Amino acid sequence: MNTHKVLLTALLVPLGATLALAPAASAVTPPAPTAASAFAFAAPPVGPKEAVAAAFRSPEAALGRVAHPLRTTEPRGGLADLRPFGRMVGDARVVGLGEATHSSHEFLTVKHRILRYLVEEKGFRAFALEAPWSTGLRLDAYLVRGEGDLKQIMDEEFQGTYRWWNNAEYRDLLQWIRAYNVKHPDDPVRFVGDDGGFAGAELYDKVSAYAAAARPGLAPQLAELYRGLRPATDAETYVNDYLSKPMAERKELAERTGRAVDLLKQRPGTDADAHAWAVQHATAIHQMTTLFAFDWDDPRSVPDLMLYRDQIMAENVAWWQQQTGDKIMLAAHNGHIALKTYIPGAYPRVQGDFLRERLGGGYLSVGLTFDHGSFNAFGSDGAVHRFTVGPATPGTAEHTLNRVRYRDFVVDLRNAPAAARAWLAAPHTVKNIGATYPGIADAPQIRLSESYDAVIHLQQVEAARMLK
Repeated sequence: MNTHKVLLTALLVPLGATLALAPAASAVTPPAPTAASAFAFAAPPVGPKEAVAAAFRSPEAALGRVAHPLRTTEPRGGLADLRPFGRMVGDARVVGLGEATHSSHEFLTVKHRILRYLVEEKGFRAFALEAPWSTGLRLDAYLVRGEGDLKQIMDEEFQGTYRWWNNAEYRDLLQWIRAYNVKHPDDPVRFVGDDGGFAGAELYDKVSAYAAAARPGLAPQLAELYRGLRPATDAETYVNDYLSKPMAERKELAERTGRAVDLLKQRPGTDADAHAWAVQHATAIHQMTTLFAFDWDDPRSVPDLMLYRDQIMAENVAWWQQQTGDKIMLAAHNGHIALKTYIPGAYPRVQGDFLRERLGGGYLSVGLTFDHGSFNAFGSDGAVHRFTVGPATPGTAEHTLNRVRYRDFVVDLRNAPAAARAWLAAPHTVKNIGATYPGIADAPQIRLSESYDAVIHLQQVEAARMLK
């Protein structure tokens, strides 16, 4: 198996891992600070009054006037300090919360804490994660009805580089949702898997069961179209075997699953809701086969592949929100939930861009940044390692954010003071750590005000506690 397939056969291809496929010439070298980003670090004027005025005009001082401190990054305890964040959320129906690494404790516990607030104070009733749609169904059944064993589900579903989600922090988050649902059985919090990297056996079973009950004549046709596709092994083995198939066969399988979706759409039953769910389950199968019909061995196909992946993740979140009416907290990498792509050459458009186009102000994008700390990621040897990065250097976004007067804080970029607007609109280097470290494009240049509605900045993070 060649280098590209080794990197991509994992179930999830996060931002950093995928970009490792790009030619070395595309590496991003952090540039020298621009005038817009460096003026805060220039020597102050001689006079004390001028020095005070200059400090007041600095972006960090301006942001400090509108930033709101976080009492803690841990999920338990009072939530009063999140009320300003609630005002930022407003009437948003989907809130995207990012992460600068896939496996740092504080990013995950902050998400848990904010989920608690959104559920208890803002009426949110779903948590979406970049995991397969079928994984979402298994976890949803456990969280809502207590079906299955959480450890077994996490071990079986969070494989490949979905393994980053098999951690103590997300286990605690899921246990909190389950406990909440036990107390609120008529108004539960749901789980949504929005990704297309795998289609579990339950999807085929649900589509077949619907057809047998509502449209018996379709059942034999669907069985033939799905022949040989229903997984009979663990997820990682299934994906590895699937990507070993000849390209012509993978394209033919995608064509077959597309015909299955069309058949279901053309023959609705009497139960409109049941029909909508069956079509969505069939669509999730087709999303996987379409994703795997791209030539993953050819770097030239990466932009189209990634464009498709982010588009379907957005479509799945939007579908759930429209179908159920649930307000959703969406968890993903900063690069996915952003309003604008970090690296247009490899990611032409991203999930947050599609959600803003579809939901308008109903989508809120919140980036999570940090100054220094540790995280888990694949090293150059393909094994999982714990990495540590030092404090941000002058000229980077994190260096300025770390000089805001609060240790950990949230700030609404949409109402930033004038003294901060030029800095927010200028390009700055940011930490962008995916599944593999170091990565070729781990330090892209972004304009914060074009990328996010709000930012949560943490001074320090520690590696998440992996369970397996």
